[in-house]
Amino acid sequence: MKLYCDLHIHSCLSPCGDALMTPNNIVGMAFIKQLDAIAVCDHNCARNLPAIKEVADTMGVVLLPGMELTTREEAHMLCYFATVEECVAFGEEIYKHLPDIANRPEFFGVQQVMNSQDEEIATEGKLLISALDLSFETCAAMIREAGGLCVPAHINRGSNGVLNALGFLPQGPHYDALEVSPTAAPPNMDISSYRILRSSDAHYLENILEPEFQIEAAEKSAKALFDAIGGRFNMQG
Repeated sequence: MKLYCDLHIHSCLSPCGDALMTPNNIVGMAFIKQLDAIAVCDHNCARNLPAIKEVADTMGVVLLPGMELTTREEAHMLCYFATVEECVAFGEEIYKHLPDIANRPEFFGVQQVMNSQDEEIATEGKLLISALDLSFETCAAMIREAGGLCVPAHINRGSNGVLNALGFLPQGPHYDALEVSPTAAPPNMDISSYRILRSSDAHYLENILEPEFQIEAAEKSAKALFDAIGGRFNMQG
């Protein structure tokens, strides 16, 4: 079956995410826009995923658990897992590699951990958009070892896309897909041999995708979506 997806959304846990990017608002907007599945991928952290999963389950929206890592080279890399528990555990491991730089809420914004009622239950003190002490290739290897999917993020956009950050796409790691931003010029490389994701990288509710990108999956579930990105089905959009 074909699932309409937006697989790169930030919550209010990301310092660059708007304060309105709460679990209920994100899932509610996806529901209104008739999306079948979303992935919330906060910077170097997965602590809002349990609440978002609880809300998504009540609204019939599939949540594919994810994170957006910032490598030592300042390149962004998406990782996806089949379960929230796996992603949260991987996030705890990644947190050990985040430098001890304090967030400045007045400048970057409050990094809010929420419950399923959109209530703040904690704030994150470390600046989550800092670069990890892990290289691009090391991050890819760690994702694979933990059982996740590795997807270089918005490769054709901004200084944090790998093509701008490194000048090339390293050929050593295995990539399950590449994310290509629909708002930027096509990448200056041949991507025909890769599966392609097209997502919003939404930091504001209004930027969440309309139902325009589809993934063919066996069923409407996180595991089926995970398997599809991993190569079992073709994607269209």
